[in-house]
Amino acid sequence: MTNAPIEPTKFRLGWEEWLALPDLGLPAIKAKIDTGAKTSALHAVRVEPFGSEAKPQVRFIMHPDPDDPTIEVVCSARVKDRRSVTSSNGQTELRYIIQANATIGDKTMPIDISLTNRETMGYRMLLGRSAIDDGMIVSPTESFLQGQLSYSVYKKRRKSSVKQRPLRIGILTQSPSNYSNRRMIEAAESRGHTIDCIYTSRCYMAINAHKPEVHYDGKPLERYDAIIPRIGASLTFYGMAVVRQFEAMGVYVLNRANSIGKSRDKLLAHQLLGQHGLGMPATAFAKSSRDTKGILDLVGGSPAVVKLLESTQGRGVVLAETRKSASALIDAFRGLDAHFLVQEFVKEAAGSDIRCFVVNGKVVGSMMRTAAPGDFRSNVHQGGSVKTVRLTRDERRAAIRAAKILKLDVSGVDILRSDSGPKILEVNSSPGLQGIEQATGKDIAGSIIECIEANVPTIYRVGQKG
Repeated sequence: MTNAPIEPTKFRLGWEEWLALPDLGLPAIKAKIDTGAKTSALHAVRVEPFGSEAKPQVRFIMHPDPDDPTIEVVCSARVKDRRSVTSSNGQTELRYIIQANATIGDKTMPIDISLTNRETMGYRMLLGRSAIDDGMIVSPTESFLQGQLSYSVYKKRRKSSVKQRPLRIGILTQSPSNYSNRRMIEAAESRGHTIDCIYTSRCYMAINAHKPEVHYDGKPLERYDAIIPRIGASLTFYGMAVVRQFEAMGVYVLNRANSIGKSRDKLLAHQLLGQHGLGMPATAFAKSSRDTKGILDLVGGSPAVVKLLESTQGRGVVLAETRKSASALIDAFRGLDAHFLVQEFVKEAAGSDIRCFVVNGKVVGSMMRTAAPGDFRSNVHQGGSVKTVRLTRDERRAAIRAAKILKLDVSGVDILRSDSGPKILEVNSSPGLQGIEQATGKDIAGSIIECIEANVPTIYRVGQKG
């Protein structure tokens, strides 16, 4: 007599079950198990396709709790197909089909999901028979055999990650093909995101309380998950207005308009850093006073650096080696009715400064920039050379604190090495990537995209700003 083989215990499902779709950032959904439907269906509104024809993606809003429509989860996924689906009431609809991992109890499996508006349905998800394999059995008289979850997980706003969904990112720029933009595009696309360059000057805004919009080339821009501002100095005022508009739309902006404004206003930046006790070169500012001698005395006499407040990339920065030449420069700038600073010249820095690249509160790269022969400006755009450098603990702390004080997620903090410790020279809110990546060999662009991934919100409360 032989024993009959023991049939393995099947995975049992009730007619309704809690499940999670972690790839979409949905930790708890109550689903109806429907073996009469072939394809699973998920509630989705504001469905927007994006990406290229070769890599089509779709973005949508999900309201997981039928009793609390104020909870919105932003989801996105690769489009697997688009096909006509006939619902139980006989209506046929062309739907996007995506694939995502579904977790029920201790079982995780990839399933195909169609996206449709299930606002009037009691369940935000329907699990069809294509998701139920031979190892499963459905008990039509029982519920929640695989445990209970709760919508309370959505009460605390969470952040997204690259594992949850692809992102749609925009770069505000006037130079789409420059090195920095090309590298960020490469870094974003290598992680499965879609990234577009948006000419700042071609944006215009619909400013209202209910539906703020940014228009571009005659039509409203579709929703972006994140915006990277790369605004040139000549477009600072208008560019900040565009950035504020994206903020009003609930878009995560890498460096907010207020922070960009603080960094671009060198006087305000120095005042804020000084209030927090950070070391800086001695600085003087005056407009109506005619006491040139007094201004120079405040910064330790000559040599002194005279710097236009609107200077960028070393332009508008002049070294006055004698008191006489400093006085002449100050008088000349006054004659132009220009705003300028007079700063101490830190001799021991010997024409070099350190650029610390700070991303999301961490120094991800640093380099020493040295002025070209005959010049004191170490900017690469002025012919300076670069090399990697090891930071001291005080230099690292100063760079991180400076970025935090100005509330910049990404910044280039320029530091002078002096006999009395690190001195903050400037904080740049749109630092270039070419010099730092070539000097360090590090993927700084990748760090910026990772910062976006870590900070783009997934779960929103309607009425809260994103």
